[in-house]
Amino acid sequence: MSDRHEVEAGRARLASALIANGSLLPHWLRSYQAVPRHWFVPDLVWPGRADGVRQGESVHRFADPDGWLNAVYSDVPLTTQWDDGVHSGDGRGTVPTSSNSMPTMVFSMLAALGVADGDRVLEIGTGTGWNAALLSHRVGAGNVVSVEVDGDCAAAARFRLARAGYEPRLVVGDGSKGVAGGPQFDRVIATCSVRRIPYAWIEQSRPGAVIVAPWAPEYGGEAVVRLTVGADGTASGRFVGSSAFMRLRQQRTVRPGSPEYLSGPWPADGTKSSTPLSPDEIGGWLAMFAIGVQVPDAFPLTERYADGTYTLWLHDTAVTSWATADWEPDRSAYEVVQSGPRRLWDEVEAAWRWWRRRGRPGFDRFGLTVTPDGQTVWLDSPDDPVPAPP
Repeated sequence: MSDRHEVEAGRARLASALIANGSLLPHWLRSYQAVPRHWFVPDLVWPGRADGVRQGESVHRFADPDGWLNAVYSDVPLTTQWDDGVHSGDGRGTVPTSSNSMPTMVFSMLAALGVADGDRVLEIGTGTGWNAALLSHRVGAGNVVSVEVDGDCAAAARFRLARAGYEPRLVVGDGSKGVAGGPQFDRVIATCSVRRIPYAWIEQSRPGAVIVAPWAPEYGGEAVVRLTVGADGTASGRFVGSSAFMRLRQQRTVRPGSPEYLSGPWPADGTKSSTPLSPDEIGGWLAMFAIGVQVPDAFPLTERYADGTYTLWLHDTAVTSWATADWEPDRSAYEVVQSGPRRLWDEVEAAWRWWRRRGRPGFDRFGLTVTPDGQTVWLDSPDDPVPAPP
């Protein structure tokens, strides 16, 4: 392990970066200083990138102490588990399933949470325990309840928290159910993304409580939403910024590969057409979000070729419909093939054109309202819901 001087230099460097980008506010600086990140990072990690969607090669604390410390005090997420713990070894697994989140995201979400002294806080997704420790320092460990679905992750987090001097209540269980039977919470924060805000979180919150969670449609794109719970049993609020989190395990979906959609040799029963809309235009994170809130139960896949061209596949989760759009350079029209009761390319193109007509609004113009019967995404005001699918 690196010496104390290197640790303190790393901590100071990261703090300066977080203060400079506006995520680490003065009232959280004391907690940052009291709860070093390296106390809550396991020996083996896979550092990510600032966009949160790819992992690099593994770094081991004892094989490469300087590299490990540099990763810990960089503003990147650190993957700590693959494939729900089934994967072992230093190589990358198939699906990352637990992490120590990107510090900018951690403190941005804590700032959005807006905790006050004595607030009771429910955290969904204990992970390595760092976020629970920061909350424990800020509001007192006796006011923090954290739920973790993975027993091994929970046990490791419990050990790290106790070693740091914090004993919040840790529950091993289904985070979508919250923690029933206790006093209502003043704040709820999720460190995993959801497609639907579990209504249990609202039921277990007092009127006026705040819920902060990464939210993403099935199609893709993701942003953090900040909801305020009303006395009428609903919750509503705006999205506050882009995010990229691992999905709550209870809301994962199986995504079949493209061959499972075809009824025969290409183009199977698909009908051909063309479009002036480039697949490149609809591939950004914000564009995917704007499309996804209008096109439910569908997702894209990209098949890339050696010459740099690619095919964008669109699938529905019911495995009834598919579409493709072929991208090639220097084209003004792109071939489209569609099959099934849903014309997925038509849906996606209509959603993108609606977003363009509205001025390509950013995440902060979208909002979400949750009721006992479901959830509605809106633009600028709850009175302006996004269009229903055709």
